[in-house]
This record gives sequence, structure tokens and C-alpha cells, in this order.
Amino acid sequence: MILTDTHTHIYYLHNEEELQASINLCIDNKVNRLFLPCVDVASVAMIQRVCAAYPEMCFAMLGLHPCDVKNDYMQQLQQLKQVFDIVKPCAIGEIGIDLYWDKNFIKQQQEAFNLQIAWAKASHLPINIHCRDAFEEVFEVLEGHKGEGLRGILHCFTGNIQQAERAINLGLYIGIGGVVTYKNAGLDKVVTQLNLENLVLETDAPYLAPVPYRGKPNQSAYLVQVAQKIADLKLITIDEVAEITTLNSRKVFGI
Repeated sequence: MILTDTHTHIYYLHNEEELQASINLCIDNKVNRLFLPCVDVASVAMIQRVCAAYPEMCFAMLGLHPCDVKNDYMQQLQQLKQVFDIVKPCAIGEIGIDLYWDKNFIKQQQEAFNLQIAWAKASHLPINIHCRDAFEEVFEVLEGHKGEGLRGILHCFTGNIQQAERAINLGLYIGIGGVVTYKNAGLDKVVTQLNLENLVLETDAPYLAPVPYRGKPNQSAYLVQVAQKIADLKLITIDEVAEITTLNSRKVFGI
């Protein structure tokens, strides 16, 4: 069995012993593929360090997180673009729009999102999308790019079935994480209505730990709880969930 975490910030573990312990726990739980989203210029070096240490297991993305889009966003994007050939990202991400924390930079977020989608399409890469309190705003940008070349993952999906289908129709996979294990989140009801062929798994570690670890720092190894929950919802084995979602991740990232 091979499980794939399509979105983990494992590089936030700066202590080498903690990082190695986290990687070992992943291996013990068959979480053998980890995709690391970039959030800003400073995270590039951290991601490179982890990917260099575990090149068969960890893969880098490159992008500017919407919460890090401020007035200087063009300078940050230029710096990220300068290291593009060095990082050799498998995707552009995480990018998108976040209106939960701050609505003052919506215009800049939209412009940064548009530009980074254009990077992805020009480089034949998928995108990894962050969307919080901004479904309509995200879809407005995405639909301006719909068609050949647009592909990727709607990360940390927490929406309804109509929003999921709208994303799928644009050529996106739905990223399902620990929220699916939360009793009153309602995501379990959405997942039961979606085909497994449209889903990928993720943790967003160290955030959004699944039950029974909710409230504690998340780990990529806890992806097994997400996979088991989906298996229970679909009335299939966890091995089937792992096989199909890992295949989906290979289709997205080409790895």
C-alpha cells in the first residue's frame, strides 16, 4: 500500500531529529509520497532542504500563498520566478484567495493568482489551490483560465457538492484532509457523493489533524486516518483508497 500526502508543510520541522522521526512514522504508515507546498520566498530554502534529504519521497511546489500577498507581492513573485529552474517544482502552489483573515488585499490576491496560473500553464504544471471564504472569487479567476492546460488540486476542500462538481468540471481534483473525520463538518456527506477517481488525500500538516488527533499538531503519517475514513464512507478497503488516490496524484503531478 502506498499513500500520498498531496499537501504537507513537513518542512516546518526545523529540528533534524524531529524531521527524521516524522519521516520514519510516515514510512511505518505507508505514507511514502509527500508533496510540499511553498508559501513565500523564505519557505523555498526549507523545502529544498527536505526534498534534498528525501529525494525519493518529497517533492517541491513553488508559489506565493494568498495570505502572504501584500503590497510587495510582485517583488516576491519575481524572486520566486528567479529560483524556478533551481527548484524544478512539480506544481505551482499553494496559490489562491483567502478572505478569512484579511479582505484588504483581494485585488492583489486575484492578480497574484492569475499570474501564477499563467506560470503553471506556460510550464505545463498543475496548480495547488488555497481557497478560504472565497469560493466565488476563486472560481471567477479559474473560469477565466478554463480549458486546455488548467489542471490541479483544490486543496483542503470544505465546500458543498455543487462546488466540488464545479471544480471537477474545470479539471481539478478535490483535496480531502482531516476535516472529513470531524463529526459536524459535513464533508463526509459530500465525499460519499463524489467518485474516488476525483479525490486526492492530504494532511496540511501541521494543521487540521484528523480525529483522534484533532487539536494536536498534524503529521503526514496521520493521512492513514483520512484514508480509513474515506474507506469506511465508500464501503471499500483502505488499500483501494490508497491505490486510486495515489494514481490520481500521479496523474496530477506526473510523479
